[in-house]
Amino acid sequence: MYCLLAAVVALVAGILIGRQLAGKARLDHEGEATARAQQILRDAEEKGTRLRDEKIKQADERLEQSKNKFKTLRNEFDQESKRLKAELDGELTQRRQGVVEQEQSIKMLTETTQRQLEQLQKKEADLERVREKTQTDTQQLRDKLEAQAEKRRLDHEEAMAELEEKQRDAEEQLHSVQRQLETIANLTAAEAREQLVESLKNEAQIQASSYVKDTVAQAKLTATKDAKKIVLETIQRTASEHAIENCVSIFNIESDDVKGKIIGREGRNIRALEAATGVEIIVDDTPEAIIISGFDPVRREIARLSLHLLVKDGRIHPARVEEIVAKTRKNIEEEIVEIGEKTIIDLGIHGLHPELIKMVGRMRFRSSYGQNLLQHSREVANLCATMAAEMGLDVKKAKRAGLLHDIGKVSTEEPELPHAILGMEMAKKWKEHPDVVNAIGAHHDEIEMTAMISPLVQACDAISGSRPGARREMMESYIKRLKQLEETANGFKGVNQCFAIQAGRELRVMVDAENVTDERAAELSFEISQKIEKEMQYPGQIKITVIREMRAVAYAK
Repeated sequence: MYCLLAAVVALVAGILIGRQLAGKARLDHEGEATARAQQILRDAEEKGTRLRDEKIKQADERLEQSKNKFKTLRNEFDQESKRLKAELDGELTQRRQGVVEQEQSIKMLTETTQRQLEQLQKKEADLERVREKTQTDTQQLRDKLEAQAEKRRLDHEEAMAELEEKQRDAEEQLHSVQRQLETIANLTAAEAREQLVESLKNEAQIQASSYVKDTVAQAKLTATKDAKKIVLETIQRTASEHAIENCVSIFNIESDDVKGKIIGREGRNIRALEAATGVEIIVDDTPEAIIISGFDPVRREIARLSLHLLVKDGRIHPARVEEIVAKTRKNIEEEIVEIGEKTIIDLGIHGLHPELIKMVGRMRFRSSYGQNLLQHSREVANLCATMAAEMGLDVKKAKRAGLLHDIGKVSTEEPELPHAILGMEMAKKWKEHPDVVNAIGAHHDEIEMTAMISPLVQACDAISGSRPGARREMMESYIKRLKQLEETANGFKGVNQCFAIQAGRELRVMVDAENVTDERAAELSFEISQKIEKEMQYPGQIKITVIREMRAVAYAK
């Protein structure tokens, strides 16, 4: 349109210019000017026509190009719309499948929760029956003891009446003897008085001896009854959980897509994580969950926290894995101190040495026959405090000794000493009270008991460890076997680290690549297997895997 308008304007301008030129020429040379003006007019008309045609042609070409471009854009828009629609349909289908899977998981979780709730209700009913039976037995025992006490009281009253009667007879005999002495011996009053005093003295000794004997028997009966009462009341006032320690931890993830990142190319990420933490990472078909297997709770906790940080960060590769594991291990050390401080604050214990606080925190990650060591120590501390209060002893010392009685089990040195003696040496080193030191060393009869709280700690330790559900004997032997496996492999030259995994069915041995060749690695696996066969007892078979890895590291500056 603009081109056409320009052509028209040019044509009009040409006509006007021609007319002006024609008028001027007419004034000078009318004949020649007329012809010239006509020629100029024709030329201007032709030029305007040609220019108009060219502009119209250019406008048509541009219009055609615009139509083609619009058509192309429309085709691309249709294709992109179809692609986006297909993607949205696929994503919607995938989300619908995810919702269905989540509904199934929720249904399974609901059923599991319902079963656990039914089991819990059943256990509560059993516990209620046991409590009622215990109350009935306690009432019967109390009635029996009261009847025995009443019978002993009546016997005592009869004995006192008989004793008074014998005393009257003795007095009459004494008077008779005195009269006979005065008659037969012609004794003076002073001499008779002396003999009388000596006779009364002997009689008083006999009566006192009989009274002491009765008093001691009554005290023994009362002491036994009071001791039983204190123990029963202490156990009833202390509520504790059953042993729940196991050898696996569950790491929950938001999506199963994360499993591929954790495994890495050809499994290098998961191998690096297992080598750095010493646990086994099991990635199976379990939805949105990864299983961490290992007998050491500290290693499992380090692996779990490291996985959490790696998944949150998104950058998962061997170098990053080692960095995160080292950082997590440092954080665990800080957490151990926090656990120890929180424990002593909860128990109201003050003035404990920082090293002992760290030892208390380490007990959180140790177990004794399946019973968590920190929970066991807290339970013993509360039992000791309750008993000490009932018996009028020092409650603070008893609670302190109960908490620290097993610190020898978390020593990093692991010398060839009983844990009670080792804990006593540590308490003595960090300036604990002599009564507390003696209670720690004597709670397994390694040394003589010299403090009043020592038998309390021993009794409370037995109560906490022997109650139903407190311990599992198999757990301790299982951990001992896994540690023995690792110690056996560590005894060979060139071994850097070794980890017992898969419940002790596999032993992975990390060797020094500079000192151990490939041929030596094969020989080493055979030698370790032969030594395990000769020195250990185990079910099934054990796979020994020797890993030799060379790493070259350089820095670009």
